[in-house]
Amino acid sequence: MGHLIEEIAKERGHEIVARIDVGDTFDLKDADVAIEFTTPATAEGNILRAWDAGVPVVCGTTGWNVEALEIKNYELRVEGSRTCIYAEGKKMLVWSSNFSVGVNIFFELNKFLAQKMAAVGYTPSIKEIHHIHKLDKPSGTAKTLSNDIMSAVVALNDDATLNAIPIESIREGEVPGTHEVKWDSEEDTIVITHIAKGRRGFALGAVMAAEAMN
Repeated sequence: MGHLIEEIAKERGHEIVARIDVGDTFDLKDADVAIEFTTPATAEGNILRAWDAGVPVVCGTTGWNVEALEIKNYELRVEGSRTCIYAEGKKMLVWSSNFSVGVNIFFELNKFLAQKMAAVGYTPSIKEIHHIHKLDKPSGTAKTLSNDIMSAVVALNDDATLNAIPIESIREGEVPGTHEVKWDSEEDTIVITHIAKGRRGFALGAVMAAEAMN
């Protein structure tokens, strides 16, 4: 992801002032924004060190709880499918389970479909397929899809009893990411699917999010 982000950022006219790998020290004094794609165990520390340098962060690391960041005097806002943190009116963090432009359209389609399908008694399930190197299971994207469906059900019926939406997670080969949402009834089945052809779409979305920080 780091190489793709650098490639795309340069294509879009940006300058890379620091490349940080495992064991590297932070030097972000010349950076306008940092883009963080690492591991669940290191994401929070990376964000805090960037903030210490006064640098806002775009984070695409999944498998950790962004809402657990222990920072005083900040405001957390959910904006669409993204979680944002503001400090003194300045956006300091944009986190998303998936920055792909196509996936974010898929998120909106999922919300719309959930409102329609839940109202007429269809039952949802989710399947996600990723490469064998992916650390978290289920994927952050699958969790977002599930949360958005549950929010739609609650909006339709405040007294709704929500059962966990089943998520099937498959790890095989070098699959960049496939997500399927299925709505089933005795009469028929509706399925929507997003299939990533590579990781470039994720990197492009992250760079676009960084551009929007300034």
